[in-house]
Amino acid sequence: MNETSQGPNQPATIQIDDGIAVIDFDDGKANVLGHESIASLLTVLDTAEDEGADAVVIVGRPGRFSAGFDLKAINAGPDEAQEMLRRGVDLFLRLYMFPRPVVAACTGHAIAAGAIILLTCDLRVGAGGDFKIGLPELTMGMSLPFFATELARDRISKRHLTRATALGTTYDPVGAVDSGFLDEVVDPDEVLSTAIERAAALTGISRGGLVLTRGTTRGAIADSIRAGLDEDLSHFSVGA
Repeated sequence: MNETSQGPNQPATIQIDDGIAVIDFDDGKANVLGHESIASLLTVLDTAEDEGADAVVIVGRPGRFSAGFDLKAINAGPDEAQEMLRRGVDLFLRLYMFPRPVVAACTGHAIAAGAIILLTCDLRVGAGGDFKIGLPELTMGMSLPFFATELARDRISKRHLTRATALGTTYDPVGAVDSGFLDEVVDPDEVLSTAIERAAALTGISRGGLVLTRGTTRGAIADSIRAGLDEDLSHFSVGA
């Protein structure tokens, strides 16, 4: 099967081949998460599920997996910022609880919300090179929301949790493997092919079994993020 969803001008497009849905996220710039790109990513994830994909690969543009949330919207005022963060949480939890394996092809920098996407994916293949990966919000005058710290607590090595969250440490790709943002690092020109190879190895995983296991391993975390989201977003601040 070979499917393409959304026009070429959309930030996210999808192609499904041999049961693997490859989602190409490329806004032509820094791959920021704004209203349009979040909606586009959610749409193609729906397509992957509706078309019965066996596994999903999310790949960024060369050198930039994602620079995080759109700072223009973040700085537009609390209402605008909170609405975009809310939609961002929709995306993060959609990935985190997705009913098929999800592999990230991290093509370069993954900062803030870009790093959170990595935390929600099952396997993360990163490009070697002079790239930064992490959650630097506290070094940028922002607080780190509960949804981010909970996903970090689930996926980041305990040895690195304080550095990665409260101290805003960013890592190079090798350090990102040790801390838990990535699982492996390969040459930049091999990131996508390696991610597809890893996804292909996961296509035989039980659909029903994965859904149930998502619930037992991740359900409580997702529920706590949803239940506390209004209060969580009310505390979000810039320049605190």
